[in-house]
Order: sequence, then C-alpha cells, then structure tokens
Amino acid sequence: MKSKFAHSITGISARTGLSIAALALFAGPALADVKAGVDAWTAGDFTRAVAEWQGPAAVGDADALFNLAQAYRLGRGVEADNARARQLYEEAARLGHIKAADNYGLMLFQEGEQEKAMPMIRAASDRGDPRAQYVLGLSHFNADYAPLDWVRAYALMTLANSAGLPQARDALAQMDQYVPAAQRSQAQSLARDLEAGARTQRAAELAAAELTMRPPVIAAANQPAAQPAPRTTLAAAAPVAAAAPAPKPAARPQPVAAPKQGTWRIQLGAFGVAANADRMWNQLSSNAALAGTKKTLLP
Repeated sequence: MKSKFAHSITGISARTGLSIAALALFAGPALADVKAGVDAWTAGDFTRAVAEWQGPAAVGDADALFNLAQAYRLGRGVEADNARARQLYEEAARLGHIKAADNYGLMLFQEGEQEKAMPMIRAASDRGDPRAQYVLGLSHFNADYAPLDWVRAYALMTLANSAGLPQARDALAQMDQYVPAAQRSQAQSLARDLEAGARTQRAAELAAAELTMRPPVIAAANQPAAQPAPRTTLAAAAPVAAAAPAPKPAARPQPVAAPKQGTWRIQLGAFGVAANADRMWNQLSSNAALAGTKKTLLP
C-alpha cells in the first residue's frame, strides 16, 4: 500500500524565491526598448516596463517575450493571466530562451500536462534548476511520469534542498523514512555527479545561446515576488520482493544406444600394433553411424 506525502500540486504561494516566475529579467544591449523596460521594472514602474517590451516582443525578441511572460504571470503592469504567460513562455522557448523553456515546462506540469512537460523538466533538471530537480525527484520516487529510481530521486531532492527549496527539505525528510541507507549513500555520490554535469550543461548551452542571442543583463533590484515550484504528491512505493529463481529442470539422462547384434563385420584396418587399432577406433567411434557397435580385435 502506498503512503502519500503531504504535497498538493495546486499549493502555490509566495513563500520562496525559487519559482516558476523566476527572478531574472533579460535585456539584450542592442535593443534599447528591452533594456529600458528592465530599467523601468527595476524602478517599480511595471506599466512602463510592459509598454517597452511590447514592440520587441511583437517582432520575436526572446528576451522581451520572456519578460512579458513574467509580467503576466505575476500581474505586474498587466492583469495576471496565466494563459497569456504560458503562451509567451512557449514562444520565447521556441526561440531558444533557456529560462523560458524551464518555466514553460513547470507551468505545463503544474497545469496537469505532465507527459508534455517531462522532456522540459528533465532538461531543466540537467541544467541544475532546483524546481525541476524537485519535480523530477518526486516523479522518480513515485514512478509517476518517470521510471522508479529511489537513488536518483534522493540525489535530485538533495540538490534541490541544497539550493534552498523549502518543499525539497520536507520531501527529503520523508524520503529518509523509506529509502534504505545504502541507497542514500549511493545518492550522495550521484548528486555530486549530477551537479558537475549540470555545470557543464549550463556552460555549453549558454555558449551556444551566445551565438544566436545577445548576452543577458539581469535586473537585480526590486524583483517581483516569486512563487514556489509546483508541489506534487510523493508516495512511498511498497518494496518489491526479489523474484525467487526458477527451479532448474532435472537433468535428463541421454539415451544410450543398445549394442547392435548381427553377423556382419566391417574391417576398419589392419594394424601391426594394437595401440594403433585402438587409436583409430577412438577417432571413429564418435560417428553416429557406428552408434551401438563394438570393437573387435582379431589376431
């Protein structure tokens, strides 16, 4: 029987700084309107910020699309509109905006489209996004939308907890009740490998993005309040007993040919040394045509 963790998929609040609506805003230095919008947002003038981003977004600027999605997600400068935010995240993600892809995947998962979300959740987790690591960790623990893997689940939750995600701390404490000590030890080693891989992945993707997109400038001050990663239900799967090995079939004796009887004889050779006759017989006796016959030595 499964025991459910106390996490609700719809339990969204403003308790943590790690959220679907991430803190960063982006502005390519070559587009003055996008940069002006970030400056306005930083100063608290959200309406002006949105107005500055509308034009670049209309012509497909990924940074502007992402920033508008943030505004619609949080209801700053515009009425909160999750559907519009989702659309903008998707458009920016299609243009190669990494943070937009991360947020889009988390929104899909939160809104019940888990199967569609999982490729983006995995990619975000591979880049070290703690929200995605939390969701993917739960999925591996429960075998929901990901294969059952308690070692990987514990490793991912350890990384999310190390990043300061509060719900990861709670989930990790409950995992301790189910995951054996040996698997927890394996998970610590795996977590180090995953963290190193995430650094490499981020560096590679950012380097690739620089070839097609302007380097981002992050607005650090007066950032909007954030929302936590989606909370999902964590169930402890019942331990699976190892299957008993199937009994080996009893050995069946090979049939032994009865000696053939009759008056016919076949001469295989004439040898001056009896040992040579024996050697010839040993070579020929394995032939199926001679099964059941016996050797006869005549002086």
